[in-house]
Amino acid sequence: MKLAPPLLSISLAAGLLYAAACASTSTSASSSSNMSAPDMSMSPPSPDPRVGLRAGSMVKWSKDTTKKTLATRAAEASWNMRLLSNTPPNETFMGVTHSDLAFKGPYAIQGNYDGYQIFDISNPRKPSLYDEYVCRGSQSDVSVYQNLIFVSGEATSGRLDCGLQGIQDSISKERFRGIRIFDATDLKHPKYIASVQTCRGSHTHTVVEDPNDKNNVYVYISGSSGVRPAAELAGCVDLAPDQDPNGEQFRIEVIQVPLAHPEQAHVITKPGILTDLAPAPRNNSRTAQDSIDRAAQAAARGGAGGRGGPPGGGRGRGNAPPRGPVQCHDITVYPAVGLAGGACGGYGLLLDISDVKNPKRLYAAADSNMSFWHSATFSNDGSKVLFSDEWGGGSAPRCRSTDKYEWGADALFTIVNKQTVFQSYYKMPAAQTQFENCVAHNGSLIPIPGREVMVQAWYQGGLSIFDWSNTAHPKEIAFFDRGPIDTITVGASAGSWSAYWYNGVIVSSEIGRGLDIFEITPSAFISQNEIDAAKTVHFDYLNVQGQQKMVWPASFSLSRAYLDQLARNNGQTPDKIAAARTGLANAEKLSGQARKDALAALATQLHTDAQGAADAPRAHKLAFSVGDLAKM
Repeated sequence: MKLAPPLLSISLAAGLLYAAACASTSTSASSSSNMSAPDMSMSPPSPDPRVGLRAGSMVKWSKDTTKKTLATRAAEASWNMRLLSNTPPNETFMGVTHSDLAFKGPYAIQGNYDGYQIFDISNPRKPSLYDEYVCRGSQSDVSVYQNLIFVSGEATSGRLDCGLQGIQDSISKERFRGIRIFDATDLKHPKYIASVQTCRGSHTHTVVEDPNDKNNVYVYISGSSGVRPAAELAGCVDLAPDQDPNGEQFRIEVIQVPLAHPEQAHVITKPGILTDLAPAPRNNSRTAQDSIDRAAQAAARGGAGGRGGPPGGGRGRGNAPPRGPVQCHDITVYPAVGLAGGACGGYGLLLDISDVKNPKRLYAAADSNMSFWHSATFSNDGSKVLFSDEWGGGSAPRCRSTDKYEWGADALFTIVNKQTVFQSYYKMPAAQTQFENCVAHNGSLIPIPGREVMVQAWYQGGLSIFDWSNTAHPKEIAFFDRGPIDTITVGASAGSWSAYWYNGVIVSSEIGRGLDIFEITPSAFISQNEIDAAKTVHFDYLNVQGQQKMVWPASFSLSRAYLDQLARNNGQTPDKIAAARTGLANAEKLSGQARKDALAALATQLHTDAQGAADAPRAHKLAFSVGDLAKM
């Protein structure tokens, strides 16, 4: 999220205080919704149930008529996915913006602008608060690695001592802006062990493993604010490198963290990955809409200025021509393929990270329909990349019926010869109101074998699950949404900040309503076998911006998932699909060597059948998966 809008209107915040008493209690979906039959239609529901949802909070309020306008529970709509639980914010963090997520073992770590919370999600229907840590700094992006927790801090009110009193002086040695490091060997009692100050602070960060360096882990720092004065942090220079070799513009910062002594973490390089970029192209109609929306938001808030506009490029000094963006918003690394996607204001960068300490720009994509390139996601094989556009910084409505499909959407690319090639856009398709901040935000791949399926947060646009295996024709296949949290104040912020798949469930950080956990339900688009195969992919920890390669262990559900896909896509003839299903079922009933022999014979037959299949590559994947079963 680029900027920190007020979380709630004053009237709604007053009502939220009522929820504090039940804030530690998770609410589960009703049993009746759990028993609903799968939707096997290939068409989305019509009319779309997300349109016109009743506004309100997540909490069931008192029936006191004086609170009636505040006490309404927000209406919900879902398709092909189910809400398992919602855990409202506890009293400590009531009314605070909740931000990003990281995962370790059975725990979800949820950042917020005043610190972070750790939830035990081993029972996703009843998650429990495991620990909390108060340490103001915004936006508190969180990551984990081994026994360490990393937390971003960018706000000028952040203090080295984590105090909540803030800092009044414009220059202060007590101010903290950078990365905080916690020793979480005892996750119940994390210890604050290091503060790495950076010149821009840390809006976001990315933990990077170097396969050639087992003694250290690295952190890429993206800072979206201005450069700090040297009087506050020595060495900070608000100039371009060609004007001063120590200039901070057009760079990111790389922190080295010695695993044996993480308290010695320090900045080691400042790669200039944005150097020499021209100003990003602008769409005149989009620019005009920016101005209209900023003015409307400013008038609604009774102030001047606004939060909605895209960031400017580098400043031209003297007669120097204008330049491109001076900083990045976020970087997603994919060490398994040696690439990273840099979402950097007006550009989407493809980076070579084979030398982790010195990432190098391979290509810079620009698009006049994209305003603020926010985050990136690679396909599992590294041949595709998706960039999201957080146009308006997360506080503005970008999903109204009057907004163009391309605005605040995802841009999908293939990667060819180390360059990104544009294919299409994807945007959550349900029209939202002017009261709902709605724009593309954080999401992750769901490990459906042989496909690119992604869940993504859209703030008050809810969650959208879509298939982008065909980058030219992405398709929504599931969703969840709530009504707006406030229809009184334009700019009241809520909704899903991030939605990530983790070991069988989808966990969403809800800005104003706490922590949501979902499951996917079988449908015409995703079979139960595909869901079961996805659940066999297990991570010991997960930072979504440090993308890990998904590997499916051999299982009968994996083979049946490929069969379901071949049937759905007419990739193999019905008689051969039926024969393969029968062969798998018969082999599964056997044991020992008899099972292995039956599976090996079936794999050989499936490879033969694949030669004439309409989708021969997938048919061979099926055969290989059965062969792997035979080796178990």
